[in-house]
Amino acid sequence: MEDVIPHGPNWYAAVMGTGILAVVLTDLPFDLPGASYAATAAWPLTLALLVAITVVGARSGRPFRHLGDPVLAHFYGATAMGLMTAGAATGAVGGRWLGPLALPLETGLWVTGTLLGLATAVVVPYCAITRHEVRDDSAFGGWLMPVVPPMVSAATGTALLDHLPAGEPRATLFVLLCAGFGIALIATFLVLPAIWQRVLRHGPGAPALVPTLWIVLGPLGQSVTAAYHLTGAAPLALPGQDPTVLRMLFLAFGLPVWGFALLWLALAGALTLRQVRAGLPFAPTWWSFTFPVGTLVTGTTALAHATGLVLLAAATGVLLALLVVAWTVVAVATARAFLPAGPVTRPARDNGRSRLVGSSP
Repeated sequence: MEDVIPHGPNWYAAVMGTGILAVVLTDLPFDLPGASYAATAAWPLTLALLVAITVVGARSGRPFRHLGDPVLAHFYGATAMGLMTAGAATGAVGGRWLGPLALPLETGLWVTGTLLGLATAVVVPYCAITRHEVRDDSAFGGWLMPVVPPMVSAATGTALLDHLPAGEPRATLFVLLCAGFGIALIATFLVLPAIWQRVLRHGPGAPALVPTLWIVLGPLGQSVTAAYHLTGAAPLALPGQDPTVLRMLFLAFGLPVWGFALLWLALAGALTLRQVRAGLPFAPTWWSFTFPVGTLVTGTTALAHATGLVLLAAATGVLLALLVVAWTVVAVATARAFLPAGPVTRPARDNGRSRLVGSSP
């Protein structure tokens, strides 16, 4: 099926979408029977997907050949986030199975993903400025992919602070995590208006790109999650901080962002249902329905932990159900696409832009 669509970094979204399941199921604001078993099953599947997609990509011998593609280039951010999500899943679940080996694996995946994410945050926008044809209708949710990885670094890197010596090493990592938070947050504020204007003026785009509207939820939910972990870790990294003040700062940031995320969820959901009625062909972009919703689950969980409100715990449950349904639908569709009798959709082009349509990595 290599003639259907070449291997692209967009397939790392499958790693992200599966790994986030393991992460969210280990830190819920309520007891859920069977959650630990489901998380344990999701973790090795995440690692298996990471290895398989990486091996297929390495066989091509040209891992960066998509940098010239004005759509696929942005999905190199998925590679970085896939690594870090696999690392976070290892930290959440792997300790029970790998023992002391879990920490080096988690750290290695986080460091590799962080360095790659910093590179994509510079290289991909540079290519967009110097090599890509950018029109008024070019913006889409994938523009966020290369700039969001530093936020994932900030959200997941706090788990490593406990393993560093107190003082300069721990404080240095904490400051770098805060800087990563700022990189992704401000970049999101720059990109999001372009996506909003594109949707208003030109509509949701080609069918295969409609799911990328859900990517906007990623930096929103992840920023709430990162803010929760950073404010919680601040007294550990920089002794003397007032936990009460930090908690209020987190809520002052997290609750408004969470509210806007719910607004975008409703809008993206309505536009997706509209496209489903007209026909939504399977494409790798379907994995955009998973990880972004997962970050909204972790962000809502963080708010539930900080406030103790039943409303937020209930919202976490609803969003978790949405994530599980989305993952199941997309996983089944992906598996069917690889079967010999599965549907084959050939790549479509719109004025020279790849539409990420296909059924094989």
